[in-house]
Amino acid sequence: MNSNDYQFVTHWRVRSTCEEISQILGNAPDLVRWWPAVYLNVQEVEAGDENGIGKVVSLHTKGWLPYTLRWHFRVTENHHPFGFSLEAWGDFVGEGIWTFVQDGDFVNIRYDWRIQAEKPMLKYLSFLLKPIFSANHHWAMRQGEVSLEKELQRRSQMASKYN
Repeated sequence: MNSNDYQFVTHWRVRSTCEEISQILGNAPDLVRWWPAVYLNVQEVEAGDENGIGKVVSLHTKGWLPYTLRWHFRVTENHHPFGFSLEAWGDFVGEGIWTFVQDGDFVNIRYDWRIQAEKPMLKYLSFLLKPIFSANHHWAMRQGEVSLEKELQRRSQMASKYN
């Protein structure tokens, strides 16, 4: 493995349905609204087919470290409502797989993220700073879990308001 190769597996467990999680995570431009600690700008640049396969999204993201990342992803597989796969390119290159499994009133969410850092600072300093860069990713994903919980609460409140 090269020093700029990263492999992350994230697990979240939230009270929801696979359908709702699929709707939330599948709406990439909305990430800026509900996961603002990480997503600065997200634009869908190609729509993809009727299943969303081929959809291309442009992203500008950050963590707690003082740098940002510019990258794109393309949806390569859609297993609606049980997850989707994507390929990434830009400041990092690789693939991500979101998997959603219903477990009673909860959804177990898994994200497998296997990338190679291509942003020069990350690429050339990974041999030395990989633990810090990895901690930055873990921080971002913790922010995502907290933000997703808040989004689910917001949706629940909106639903009860109109029922």
